Amino acid sequence: MDKDHLNYPVMIDQAMRGVVRDVLRRVQTTGLPGNHHFYVSYSTLHPGVKMSEQLRAKYPSDITIVIQHQFWDFKVEDHQFHVTLSFGGVPEKLTVPFAALTAFADPSIKFGLQFQQSDMFELSSVFLDEVEESVSEISAVIESTSAEDKIISLDSFRKK
Repeated sequence: MDKDHLNYPVMIDQAMRGVVRDVLRRVQTTGLPGNHHFYVSYSTLHPGVKMSEQLRAKYPSDITIVIQHQFWDFKVEDHQFHVTLSFGGVPEKLTVPFAALTAFADPSIKFGLQFQQSDMFELSSVFLDEVEESVSEISAVIESTSAEDKIISLDSFRKK
């Protein structure tokens, strides 16, 4: 049997994470339609997950959140989403990278997805964030200087 050089499982997993991102973007724009609501499970150990220390102590490795009636400050980005939820009456701001997801379910229509957890997703997410950051820095320098006046050295963008 030939080796899978295309790595179909990773491609499928990334596509499924894209489905979750697209669904959440719709909810951000139009709200939850009908009886739809979501259970979102993710690794709290994943880089980029942001939550209070009290909540992290209660859920040291993973957590499942419910996006249904009471959620605020909902913002979906390319690689993560932000939401404020109430835990025991205490509002908690969460940042969840899509690479941290372990499962997603919409019980109103009996739909669910499970995700692989691999180093590849962590590395790709970190790499993409670094590339975006570098592009932003380069764009800012280019916008703030005139090409006629200054020569831009690439050394200023290299990590030291």
